Amino acid sequence: MSDEMVFDYVIVGAGSSGSVIANRLSSDPSVKVCLIEAGGSDASQRVQTPAGTITLYKSKTFSWNFFSVPQKGLNGRRLHTPRGKALGGSASMNSMIYIRGDASDYDHWESLGCRGWGWRDVLPYFKKSEKNMIGQSRDYHGTDGELLVDRARDPNPFSRMFVDAAKNAGVPENPDFNGSRLEGCGIYDLTQTNGRRLSSYRAFIHPVLDKRENLHVMTDCEIDEVLMEGKVAKGVTLRSQGKVATIRVNHEVILCAGTLGSPVILLRSGIGPEETLSGAGVGVRHHLPGVGKNLQDHLDGLVTVRSKSPKTLGFSRGSLPKVLASPWQYIFKRKGWLSTNYVEAGGFARVSSDSQLPDVQFHFVPGYRSHRGRLFEWGHGYAVHTCVLKPKSIGEVRLNADKELELDFNFLSDEEDARVLIEGIRLARQILADPLFAPYRGKEMLPGEKVQSDEQLLAYIRDYAATVFHPVGTCKMGEDDMAVVTPELRVRGIEGLRVADASVIPSIVRGNTNAPSIMIGEKAADMIRSDAL
Repeated sequence: MSDEMVFDYVIVGAGSSGSVIANRLSSDPSVKVCLIEAGGSDASQRVQTPAGTITLYKSKTFSWNFFSVPQKGLNGRRLHTPRGKALGGSASMNSMIYIRGDASDYDHWESLGCRGWGWRDVLPYFKKSEKNMIGQSRDYHGTDGELLVDRARDPNPFSRMFVDAAKNAGVPENPDFNGSRLEGCGIYDLTQTNGRRLSSYRAFIHPVLDKRENLHVMTDCEIDEVLMEGKVAKGVTLRSQGKVATIRVNHEVILCAGTLGSPVILLRSGIGPEETLSGAGVGVRHHLPGVGKNLQDHLDGLVTVRSKSPKTLGFSRGSLPKVLASPWQYIFKRKGWLSTNYVEAGGFARVSSDSQLPDVQFHFVPGYRSHRGRLFEWGHGYAVHTCVLKPKSIGEVRLNADKELELDFNFLSDEEDARVLIEGIRLARQILADPLFAPYRGKEMLPGEKVQSDEQLLAYIRDYAATVFHPVGTCKMGEDDMAVVTPELRVRGIEGLRVADASVIPSIVRGNTNAPSIMIGEKAADMIRSDAL
């Protein structure tokens, strides 16, 4: 790495959005593109094999193991918040679920001042990326994109049982969450190819990297700040293996470092609220009050049940033959235990009497989720995660005195979120109480059979609830005074600098956030190329 290099575009973050942008911009051989990733290689079986995902959340190699500040609404607990630390970003450690959210989510963005981001505007970009392998309706799905969307290769029979039990509880089956409606339960579609993880990096960058001399990918490089000349971005400074280097740009710097990373880079660069910058000892280059604000995430509550059935995922004497056979099943058939993404089934339901749209999401696990927070527990069981889809509690990202991330979800600052989660847990319990589960049902470990009243469930939530890893909103787009970027994703008041990742989402979508991040990358690339003409 030389001390100074020059490119037309510098993209910070090789995750879900950054990889798409790098692919689209570098398709023009006359344009020099540099894609910078703070993490390292994704070439590990732990990353590429679906079942390996459970080993990544606390990995020092593949995860930024952030912790929140003590959460007042959760009895002062600091929440573990893993984010991807490798090519592919958090899509190299997520559960590979392909969910876009409800069409109304995007129309709501437009109503908030994000012109050009309504459902009719963003659907073509979802379709552009997608290569649907399932034969789902072309009204909603693409068939020519780089991102393969496929069915789970070998879902556990308990996942199907959950879908059937949900129907008995009044939640209809939904064979396509990305079609005409979101509500219902089903087996989740996945971003996989031949039973292996397909992150945005693997879909959009890895196949073209050796074919495009104008595309340069750098790993293990942490960005210190955006280089500024007045109110114009001119490049970035970075650190790698103890060395500091400068990369300059002819056109633009595009931050795709994620909801936690992008605002931190802006703040370290002196772009943000004056009070935050002054408190961290950073000189103010550009007062932008919304940087780091508007943090939203899906708060999650767990119901976990013991079972004696070795048909569920787990370690026991009864499951030993299946465990020993799993490597061979996976190698030769891409089936068996190693093919699971763990949260195989789930869905969306309404639990509020006045709600016209789903307000909770389920992630069903056909294996025992530890009541003690361990990655593995001896024995068997099954579990349902329930999360609040449209939280009203809003947090923020700040810098501490060491100029490092200070993360405050501010969970349960609005009591309505607790009410929705309590009702969601009640519905999850109702589904698991269905007679279909009766032959396999053991003790409910969490919340526990004695936890029944609203007050008891609220106490349980304060003791155990956690993030479901869908943070958004800290560089929100719009036209109000707290917007960080314009609808064209330009940082307000700064030339040559954009943000294009989940941090620009003004209001969280109903569902997982990987697919929306890829869509944002597609749309951003189009806007950048149009401006260059």
